Amino acid sequence: MTQYAPRLILGFWVIPLIAVMSARAQHQVSIIPKPQTLEIHEGEFVFPANTPCYAFEPFLEVAALLDDHPFAAFAPVERIKSHRRIPEAGVRLVEARDIDKLAPDAYRLLIDTSGITITAHQPTAMRYGILTLMQLAYTLPNGGVLPAMLIEDKPRFGYRGLHLDVSGHFYPVSFLKKFIDIMALYKFNSFHWHLAGGPGWRLEIKRYPELTQKAAWRTHTRWKDWWQNGRRYLPAGHPNASGGYYTQDEARDLVAYAKRKGITIVPEIDVLGHADEVLAVYPQLSCTGRPYQHGEFCIGNEETFTFLRHVLEEVVDIFPSTYIHIGGDEANGNAWEACPKCQALMEKKGLKDVNELQRDVVKRLNTFLQSYDRKLIGPDEILGEGLPADATIMGWRGAVGGIRAANAGHDVIMTPDSHLYFDHYQGNPSTQPEAAGGYTPVQKVYGYEPVSDDIAADKRKHVLGAQGNIRTEYMPTADHVEYMVFPRALALAEVVWSAPADRDWNDFQRRLQHHYPLLQRLHVNYYRPSYEVDIAVDFNADTLTNTISMATEQREPGIRYTTDGKEPDAESPVYTKPIELAVPAVVKAAYFVDSGRVGPVAAAKADIHKAIGKSITYQTSWDDAYPAQAESTLLNGQKGGKHADDGQWQGFTNHIDVTVDFERRESMNNVAISFLQDPAINAYQPGEVKVLLSDNGKNFREAGTLVNGASPQEKFRQVRTFELKFDTAQTARYLRIVATNVRNALLLADEVVVY
Repeated sequence: MTQYAPRLILGFWVIPLIAVMSARAQHQVSIIPKPQTLEIHEGEFVFPANTPCYAFEPFLEVAALLDDHPFAAFAPVERIKSHRRIPEAGVRLVEARDIDKLAPDAYRLLIDTSGITITAHQPTAMRYGILTLMQLAYTLPNGGVLPAMLIEDKPRFGYRGLHLDVSGHFYPVSFLKKFIDIMALYKFNSFHWHLAGGPGWRLEIKRYPELTQKAAWRTHTRWKDWWQNGRRYLPAGHPNASGGYYTQDEARDLVAYAKRKGITIVPEIDVLGHADEVLAVYPQLSCTGRPYQHGEFCIGNEETFTFLRHVLEEVVDIFPSTYIHIGGDEANGNAWEACPKCQALMEKKGLKDVNELQRDVVKRLNTFLQSYDRKLIGPDEILGEGLPADATIMGWRGAVGGIRAANAGHDVIMTPDSHLYFDHYQGNPSTQPEAAGGYTPVQKVYGYEPVSDDIAADKRKHVLGAQGNIRTEYMPTADHVEYMVFPRALALAEVVWSAPADRDWNDFQRRLQHHYPLLQRLHVNYYRPSYEVDIAVDFNADTLTNTISMATEQREPGIRYTTDGKEPDAESPVYTKPIELAVPAVVKAAYFVDSGRVGPVAAAKADIHKAIGKSITYQTSWDDAYPAQAESTLLNGQKGGKHADDGQWQGFTNHIDVTVDFERRESMNNVAISFLQDPAINAYQPGEVKVLLSDNGKNFREAGTLVNGASPQEKFRQVRTFELKFDTAQTARYLRIVATNVRNALLLADEVVVY
């Protein structure tokens, strides 16, 4: 949104000399997250060799951030004593007055030929202005020269977070500081530091030295190797010990470092489940009294609460954050159900099941944290009757948990695994490092909206913001973490900062191109945009034509294609707009740079076949969760895409058994049907596909059987077409397809194709 009305700035009405961005300036100024107001004016400011800097008293400390500027040097900051004595040149950090009409958390950045003026009410907002100035320096062609401009901006949400699990793999403090630096540039303000979990305990607790002498060290460097080979811990100094921990001094130093950048560190210590490492060294806190049996603390043992209280006392002494995360996700209640101590406690307190027992623990911990003026955060598993009203929920199991919590009156931070888990694949899984599963490209992150329509209007105030979660089991190095987080985190930065009406994917993608050089300059190992071509085929039943659309993650045109089944080369036409085909065709495409093919060849069939629009009978019904287009799905001419929820993949939790009626005898040369495999949702290929023919709809003859030859261990998302070609044409009125579900899984089919 750009506004060109006159503005009252520093007590004077200012009218922009040029109120329309030139195309050049528009492409140069590429801020993420997108400001509410951005005006490009005439002229520019060139940083002198030593830029004078002035600040009102509240901003003297935050002014030190200017020293991080990569292209400018600043003189020592001088205090501005009053609005009447604001210097006429240099960098001026000005305290806002009522006349400035700025919201409490907003800032105004004005650049003209005399210098830079940032106006705000409070240091937090002033910091936003300075960080915007820093981002301009990194993204403009010459960071030492700034176009004249006016920016006014403020955040949408008060909580804008990234989570990092250092239990799955340990990372050095130097990397954490780099991570915080990048968070600050994109105006995140909360770093959720997951310090303890089964793979390793990572924080020094002076009262319990075994936590860092043994629970911080495991038998294998990579989590997966450890997980598949005994899951044991070793004493520090053992030749095979792998892991590490942060001393309390290191943690305090990181807290101070983050605070300078405007980021609060929210610590997480799992106190319900995922405590395997603790129970390995303090087995008396488990329900069995033996190590390596389970990962849940014994709630019926009062010694457990003594331990937790002592640990949390040291945690709150290190971390001044309002919030303390207690973990609790995926806690398995089996140990509690079998434990005499836990059962005795349940009987004593009148708790009817282990869920109530878990919430009773949460209440005790909440009371403890309240005594330190802290607030408890937990995952959506802790929701339920009896949960303290002031407990804050992180909704991670899709959007449902967060929606329920908000409607119940709890403050919520949205962290749905459907959109904001950055341990999921972001590209074709067969070309990517192994990940936890799922598929979350940057565009999907950008399309997320934290405030669901399913939250009552009067409860939406409880959505505090959102957070990207980084579970690191499959990220053994800091470089790998960067690869999984960026640029997806940039998309989230805009989601939690900018209003939905101000977000536009195409505009974000344009601005993102100017942030790749920023990430390169900071030596960030980000995910590079893929050269793979995505071909979409859209069938029009009215015109009996297919419209072919092609796209890549690249911004520059470079897709070359063919429609005759041949592989594209440097002489093939360049794709510029959708292509309409009135005949069946095999379309192939690839991305080229300087006449060289740099990406794989993609292929898609544009079918206009005999079964389109015919009637179909379902001997087995589809699953209600994947209805697609109901009865028309398998004969509507539309193919499914990469996602199970794109409206074209019809799901079955039993066998598929359908019959097509051509209404008359029809000659057939081949029959095909495609299936989507996606292990993340337990969708797999059928064991076999049988094709049967009939003239009367009662007596069927088998025309052929296609057997799935793929490995049952295949873990990637993929589409496989089962195609039966007849040696000689077959004639029949009825065609029956039977696909067997051999894994008690989900079968996802998109189209029965007949020629």
